[in-house]
Amino acid sequence: MRADLHLHSFCSDGRYAPAEVVARCKKAGLSLCALTDHDSMEGVPEALAAAKELCIGCVPGWEVSAYEDVKVHVLGYGCERGAAYFEFLKERREGAVVRAEDMIQKGNACLGVKVTLQDAFALRARPDAPLHTMHVVRAFARALGAREGDAYREMAGKLYLELFDRGKPAYSALCRPSPEDAVRVIHLSGGLAVLAHPGRIRLGEQEKLALFDRLTAAGLDGIECVYTTHTEEETQAFSAYAAAHGLLATGGSDFHMEDGLHVVGEPLFEPDGRLLEALRSRGVDI
Repeated sequence: MRADLHLHSFCSDGRYAPAEVVARCKKAGLSLCALTDHDSMEGVPEALAAAKELCIGCVPGWEVSAYEDVKVHVLGYGCERGAAYFEFLKERREGAVVRAEDMIQKGNACLGVKVTLQDAFALRARPDAPLHTMHVVRAFARALGAREGDAYREMAGKLYLELFDRGKPAYSALCRPSPEDAVRVIHLSGGLAVLAHPGRIRLGEQEKLALFDRLTAAGLDGIECVYTTHTEEETQAFSAYAAAHGLLATGGSDFHMEDGLHVVGEPLFEPDGRLLEALRSRGVDI
């Protein structure tokens, strides 16, 4: 069984509707997918309906944008949109606005432009989608004259790395949840908490292992071992850690749009029986 358990729609910062994302998974020959929008499960009902029609398994999920000194995102699988989720969603939406205002003020001062909060809000594909850092970055790219296509994406990427990334002049750490907060709310929502793309966590080897140990002690259920930018050595190392600590091993593309790097269904990931059973225990129809 081929699966892609890390996909984004326009309910966060992806380009396509949840149903379109599921259709792309079906076209890619996958048997199982998971919609994992940032800080939101609002696209899950549409994804589940599309998956049922197309006869493909679909995991209700999300990706909690957690931080400490570095980005430490946590995927939630088999979660319910209940009281714990909606309370957390409200906090994240309110915090995202505070953080965006901080980034916009700093970005305007750095670049000498006049981007507004409404400029960032306008770049969401849906009015109920949570505001994301990339909406702010894209608003600045537009203010500097970029519109669509490769030049727009290149400018947005450059702006993020030079201005809005951690440690850069327009970065904001306001109202960001910790990785432990992410694990907690995922569990309160009835789901499995999985550390996303550990190869992208900007820590040294020993610091990263200490983070793994800390989150495992906090109840982490799994690690995303197979990922678009992981090297073979990283995949093997993360898989070995997961096996040694009784954690689940997952995999996904982190697809948002066609960007020349992230492709639905790649790299190849085939969930083992233990992961499938854990998902079934959360009510996932596989």
